[in-house]
Amino acid sequence: MQQSAVPELAHARTRPIHWLATATALAGVVALSSFLQPDAATAAQKPGLGTQSAPVVAAPATDGVKFPLECGPVQAVVEREAAGDLDGDGRPETVAVVHCDAGISTPPDGVYVLTRGADDTHARVVATLVDPKDRYTVKDFAVRDGEVLTTLLGYSTPDVPTCCPDVEENAKWRWKNGSFVRSSPDQARSV
Repeated sequence: MQQSAVPELAHARTRPIHWLATATALAGVVALSSFLQPDAATAAQKPGLGTQSAPVVAAPATDGVKFPLECGPVQAVVEREAAGDLDGDGRPETVAVVHCDAGISTPPDGVYVLTRGADDTHARVVATLVDPKDRYTVKDFAVRDGEVLTTLLGYSTPDVPTCCPDVEENAKWRWKNGSFVRSSPDQARSV
């Protein structure tokens, strides 16, 4: 029988040098792994062989759009806007809150839906969700999950001054069967 060149079980007793070597190796692995990370996870597939990525379509811009709002000598002002695919066709629409630039008082808002024209260059108004003639002011506004959500401030009677709306109402619109259908999640309440 041939004798081992190393004494039996020479590695059975740990010495500080063993712990130091193990700690150094472990620190090296941890440091190296922090530099070698996989790509960030995404829900979308990357285009590969035989696949095409859909072109990204920008929402229509409000610049140059003629809103159905009579402002007389002053200009219409886009107060807020948000975009989202409201009709499920894969192309985003823009929803704009617009009022006349009155300078004083609280002019009523109009809420309009814009889409691109047939030539894909000019935006056009395709729906009026809130007509300024109804004397509402938009307090909160968002486009989420294919719905337009608003909090509207209004007036209980025509005698209430425009500075002081006294009714608050939540409303939402969803595209259904070729038009926007309004639903009110809760009843109007006094402010």
